[in-house]
Amino acid sequence: MTGRIGRCLAAIFLTALVAACASVPGENYPKPASTALAPPENTPLGDKLDSLAQNHPGTSGFELLPLGHDSLRARLELADAAQRTLDLQYFIIENDTTGKLVMDAVLRAADRGARVRLLVDDYDDLAQDRQIATLAAHPGIEIRVFNPYYLRGPLDVLRNAEFLLFSYRLNSRMHNKLFIADNAAAVVGGRNIGDEYFAASPERERGDFDVLAIGPVVGRLSQSFDTYWNSELAVPIKALLLVNPGPDALDKYRAELKQNASAAETSRMIPKLDRPGPLTSVLAGNGSLTWAKAEVLYDDPQKTKVEKGEEPGSLLRHRLEDALQTVKTEVRVVSPYLVPGEEGMKLIEKLRSRNIRVRILTNSLAATDMPIAHVGYSHYRVRMLEDGVELYEVRPFLGEPGEGHERLKSRHTDQFALHAKVFVLDQQRLFLGSMNFDYRSLRLNTEIGLLIESPELARKVSERFDAIAQPANSFIPTLSAPDALGKRQLVWKTEENGKPVELTYEPSGDVLRGLQANLLSLLPIDDML
Repeated sequence: MTGRIGRCLAAIFLTALVAACASVPGENYPKPASTALAPPENTPLGDKLDSLAQNHPGTSGFELLPLGHDSLRARLELADAAQRTLDLQYFIIENDTTGKLVMDAVLRAADRGARVRLLVDDYDDLAQDRQIATLAAHPGIEIRVFNPYYLRGPLDVLRNAEFLLFSYRLNSRMHNKLFIADNAAAVVGGRNIGDEYFAASPERERGDFDVLAIGPVVGRLSQSFDTYWNSELAVPIKALLLVNPGPDALDKYRAELKQNASAAETSRMIPKLDRPGPLTSVLAGNGSLTWAKAEVLYDDPQKTKVEKGEEPGSLLRHRLEDALQTVKTEVRVVSPYLVPGEEGMKLIEKLRSRNIRVRILTNSLAATDMPIAHVGYSHYRVRMLEDGVELYEVRPFLGEPGEGHERLKSRHTDQFALHAKVFVLDQQRLFLGSMNFDYRSLRLNTEIGLLIESPELARKVSERFDAIAQPANSFIPTLSAPDALGKRQLVWKTEENGKPVELTYEPSGDVLRGLQANLLSLLPIDDML
């Protein structure tokens, strides 16, 4: 009898959970709509930047940020300059040294009276990180969580089960990265918030590109932020927490942030943090802005429903595919995770049929943090080589950059891995943003980026591409000449101690990683990568 009651209660609980998870948690919680405040000229930052933009009608100003420290400084300067609004949209915000520096700057902006809107994906349970969630106790800071799970905090261990049950909704994540101050200046690109992205981790540096943007394009970036902020998938974090943070918790976190900022270890990891950064240089007239026309491309927040035709909306990949159709000579792609799938292969083969040179830079198995994604890539590698695609797989330990190139990574980090997502079209235009060339970015996750008409920026990205693609920095997969049976083998060309080397086995970094890759290759999961 007791067992029967227990089974009934379990069935009732499961039924209730299934019914609940069919909807978005917290969807009925009060959530007033809001938008970016005021045109740029209404703030001191806007006034200064608007005067610069007036000399370049019809264009926006961009400064490329290939170095992690500069990209961090740009965000800190935006937060320090904001007077009216500060909008942050991220896939991941780590609660590490640089994450705390950014949150400290965000808190100072709110203390000055700026309205802060922080939108974070629920890939990692933000409620589990009570410290960042504590910022919601500030009257000037609102935090919303995108596409949240029901299970969090103590029940976080069950999130994998929730994902399996409700993968249709939960498998689509918000991968966008955006930082906007006063609707006047923004940083957009591939970096999340965390030490590895800002060259501040001794273990690994994730090479990436961001741009500092000013001018008309910022208003369009703000519109994209507002679209996500006001979507039904953006839920106030207070609707998800069992206990909302109070003033005491905020004071404790504030003290921790200040201690982190003044720590000797912080100064060691991020030297010369107080020196002028990109925004300060631009405002002083010493920056290296490139003025160009640009489009803001972003997915509808309800991307999976748009894909299935259930709702109308825009998809980033459609506009990017249109741009690729106009290419005349060459396409360069930088993508840390490269799983083109049949759709991507058709796009590549269409380019190759027009004799377009296609060069792709991605991570090697030895460098990637996602061996499972590399396995997906390996399923298409030979086919791409047979189609004439030129592939370069980044090594975890870089040699010196070629003559005339700036250093490719900071001196105090150990291993290197790509994290940038860039398309360079005919050395005339570039797409720079959050979108990998894989099924997940094309079909599942929401993404954002800029399509910029600028030979100058295209050249700068291409120079860095060429430096990393050198044999001292990359494994270059090729196909051998046919043997007696007509078969061709994979060969990786690289360089060791200044001498050319050819490898006939996958350079994996260690035996265990290679074994893991071989086992994962048996799984039919390309459509999830």
